[in-house]
Amino acid sequence: MNASAGGLPTPVQLPAMTSDTFVPVGFEPPTSLATDWFTLEPLGPQHNQADHAAWMSSIEHIRSTPGYPDNTWPPPWPPLDGMTMEDNLSELRRHAEDFARRAGFSFSVIDPTDHDVIGCVYLYPSASEEWDVTVQSWVRADRAHLDRVLAEVVERWLATDWPWKRLDRCGR
Repeated sequence: MNASAGGLPTPVQLPAMTSDTFVPVGFEPPTSLATDWFTLEPLGPQHNQADHAAWMSSIEHIRSTPGYPDNTWPPPWPPLDGMTMEDNLSELRRHAEDFARRAGFSFSVIDPTDHDVIGCVYLYPSASEEWDVTVQSWVRADRAHLDRVLAEVVERWLATDWPWKRLDRCGR
């Protein structure tokens, strides 16, 4: 709160949000985050091959990660679990379009040394009015030691750089 001329507190004006917006009008979503362990950058078609390889190599690990309890993602794709590269590319395009429309924000988790995709972070509107945002993340099975680190770093990032206060961290 700010002090008015009479010394009484006045509410701070926050950017307007409507029921049709996920972030306040005028809010500029961060497009990167760098740590010693990984960097985040918007998920898009440029990540198709590395993203596909990352999650295809780690389906069981991802399904055991908090936030993916119903075993519907990664999707089943007979005769193997997963999806084709073309279907994955369509999904990445959808995530990039969501980012551009400010309807959801997905990030590739990138290894800072070899620039390979090692996971993803998804920030989407919650289906429940109890939460402002649903936060999901996963890392490849061979980077399982980074799962908790990623979740905690993202939680701090959301608290400092994003407009939401009520986070559905999907069991984390």
